[in-house]
Amino acid sequence: MKRLQVEGGFGLDHLKLVDVPEPEPGHGEVRIKMTAASLNYRDLATIQYGGHRLPLVPLSDGCGVVEAIGPGVTRVKVGDRVITQFFQGWQSGEPTAEGLATALGGSLDGCLTEKMVLSQEGVTLAPASLTDNEAACLPCAGLTAWRGLQDGGLKAGDTVVVQGTGGVSIFALQFAKAAGATVIATSSSDDKLARAKALGADHLVNYKTTPDWAKEVRKITSGKGADNVIEVGGAGTFVQSLNAVRVGGHVAVIGILAGVSQDVPVPLIFSKNARIGGISVGSREMTEKMCRAVEANGIKPVVDKVIPFTEARAALELMKSQGHFGKIVLSF
Repeated sequence: MKRLQVEGGFGLDHLKLVDVPEPEPGHGEVRIKMTAASLNYRDLATIQYGGHRLPLVPLSDGCGVVEAIGPGVTRVKVGDRVITQFFQGWQSGEPTAEGLATALGGSLDGCLTEKMVLSQEGVTLAPASLTDNEAACLPCAGLTAWRGLQDGGLKAGDTVVVQGTGGVSIFALQFAKAAGATVIATSSSDDKLARAKALGADHLVNYKTTPDWAKEVRKITSGKGADNVIEVGGAGTFVQSLNAVRVGGHVAVIGILAGVSQDVPVPLIFSKNARIGGISVGSREMTEKMCRAVEANGIKPVVDKVIPFTEARAALELMKSQGHFGKIVLSF
């Protein structure tokens, strides 16, 4: 079988297509024939900048069909359509250091392979309402957005700010609208903002023409500020997020697209009584709740491009250029 792995160093030049033996499931394990995998910015960063052992099979998010099971497997059966769990060792409850050390495509080999073996505890049944390409978008981007909003206590009538139009932000837009919230979407592209509006965004802010977008958020909310901010920019947008959130509101800190470090404005945090939550995906229990919500609300992940998995480098280059809206999927 074929798989793509990073070997001999980090960087897109080190992503190689190799032939390897087909894996066999052991006790409590399942073998999955992969049908789709989706890209996250985290995958690009891992391939480019490293931090993990080599060789490494990248990507955390995939969908496939169980084609073989080992002894003791009871959670799934042959023929079931499943999605991967980002943290293989975090099933429920609060995050632990041990659970967070079991990420696919990082600590563990990931989904950029024709077949993979995982513990039965590390997969979830794919929502029947979704195609394989759509379901492959859920494990990281979908769950990160879901947890960010849930940790913020999302409820009908809230105002949510989503930054940009990548996978996490588009999922957050969809989940927030399904919950009856008002969504303010930001982007540097008017075309992408128009697409966000078509998905239900109530207010649009182009942060290129309106750099102080937090001021615009306060204006939209009659001076109050947003209840929840999905913060994917990092250092370059964190202060704006704090200025945009209401007193007692929640900022879900998720990404580093605009930088990794900046002086922390401590007075602004305590004067706002802001709740700052670091979000690194979530547990399998959260995944299962999210999947039920996806089916109940008819939510369809936004797939922008579908590219053969052997052309993963071109897909990663597209992600690097930020030329996508929603998710990029690799098909097997």
